[in-house]
Amino acid sequence: MHKLFGVVLVLCINFLGSCRHHSKIPRPDHIVVVIEENHNYEQIIGSPNAPFINQLARESAVFTNAHGVTHPSQPNYLALFSGSLQGVKGDKCLRDTTPFTTPNLAAGLISEGFTFAGYAENMPAPGFLGCRKDTSSLTMGYLYARKHAPWVNWQGNKKNNIPAAVSLPMTDFPADFNQLPDVAFVIPNMDNDMHNIGAPGDSAAVRRGDDWLKANLSSYIRWAKTHNSILILTFDEDQFTAKNHMLTLFAGAGILPGEYSETINHYSVLHTLEDIYEIPAADSTRELPILDIWKKG
Repeated sequence: MHKLFGVVLVLCINFLGSCRHHSKIPRPDHIVVVIEENHNYEQIIGSPNAPFINQLARESAVFTNAHGVTHPSQPNYLALFSGSLQGVKGDKCLRDTTPFTTPNLAAGLISEGFTFAGYAENMPAPGFLGCRKDTSSLTMGYLYARKHAPWVNWQGNKKNNIPAAVSLPMTDFPADFNQLPDVAFVIPNMDNDMHNIGAPGDSAAVRRGDDWLKANLSSYIRWAKTHNSILILTFDEDQFTAKNHMLTLFAGAGILPGEYSETINHYSVLHTLEDIYEIPAADSTRELPILDIWKKG
């Protein structure tokens, strides 16, 4: 019996896609994934500049050992969305080298009858393919950047296509949360995701991001707790350290609050989403889905 178990375990390690624990993860009605920018775990948890996130953390499953998979930003977004860096090593706009045709989370959901939408603040119109839009009068940086909206890079192809109709400005985020898709990615603009520092300084950037989350998603978080829905809050990367240690938390219905010390990364989160909806793995990385944060029954 022990020998047989060992064989099965080896097979699971080598062929992750065939060994997902589908039945062990309950399926929420809605999942909203919010991605923040470029801060170490220690710069957020315990920070007086992030009171809303710290209050949320006390009610959430908080991963104390979560990591980005590389630097800089763009390949981390691609990893979370598609399970691959797609050969991308930098933040250069991919308008001239896409669309990709590779598997990805949204295409997997859509192919199985589920729904997806990406909401990006300051995206000027649905299906926008441009590299950037709007300049901040506060930080002098761009507000919308395509590099932070990974789904756009699969828009317009014939294989694993992301329809333009699901690439949306944040103004289209529904006030009636029952109208949300099964999975939504939410991307604040670069003043509100803690990316743009500018003259106000880093403390102000963290405060802006925290205030934005409270203003835009606190109602959803309250609603999610009683409507079988969850929020995943994560960062793309830390502030460019080798450790790449950043915050990831899960909040909402069916989540066991507390601190979890296992090592996770963007692939772990992606595999968890794939398991929840029992869709094919977009990649062959070996990170397992997250199984220990879910209430039973």
